[in-house]
Amino acid sequence: MRSAPLGPVPGPGPQTRGPAGPAVAPLVGFNYQDQREPGKQWLQKHGNPYQLTVFDEDGRVGMDLGIIGVPETFVIDKQGVIRHKHAGPVTPEWVQQTLLPLLKELQRG
Repeated sequence: MRSAPLGPVPGPGPQTRGPAGPAVAPLVGFNYQDQREPGKQWLQKHGNPYQLTVFDEDGRVGMDLGIIGVPETFVIDKQGVIRHKHAGPVTPEWVQQTLLPLLKELQRG
């Protein structure tokens, strides 16, 4: 899950996609403390990599998750447990060194 006001912060983009192109895990966008319509328009203009986008205008859910700034990326397992939290942009290095190994570990169980 990515938390970001859907304005100046680009989405995760191709770095979170597997070698064949499809996403290696479901991506959920978290529209944090932003207005719904500008967020939708931004995704339409720049592309929407998310399977689902959640809207949190007043930031209450974000506070419950411990969001302190944007962008932040959470890896959540199948039981709904946050397994990793990354503050900052999603880079190819982070994906290769942290995200993909973690996803492999979670898939093994």
